[in-house]
Amino acid sequence: MSDRPVPTDPLRGLRGIFAGILVMEAIVVGLALLVVDRIGGGLGGLAGWYTAGLALAMVVAACVQRRPWGLGLGLTLQVAMVAGWFVHPALGGLGLLFVMVWGYLLYVRWAASGGGKK
Repeated sequence: MSDRPVPTDPLRGLRGIFAGILVMEAIVVGLALLVVDRIGGGLGGLAGWYTAGLALAMVVAACVQRRPWGLGLGLTLQVAMVAGWFVHPALGGLGLLFVMVWGYLLYVRWAASGGGKK
């Protein structure tokens, strides 16, 4: 047996944070269904289906964050959220807010992995 400590993976904890942010985002997008129902022409239209599908996809993406492609799926959903501006402006506004959150988390991931060190 060796007495050397096993180095910890600094990025391991970020996967849980990514999943938590996706769940929180799915809740916010789910609540946006109320706005789409009142202002956006009802839940049966394109805006309602797009919003509901996006919320469901975010829950699925939160469940697969351990996969190597999980982060890519989460980031793709952010692009879909901002593109939702064309379906309903409230969705695009929320998308821009969460893009800033994801940008900060990706910066933290880059810094934790030793980014910028020579």
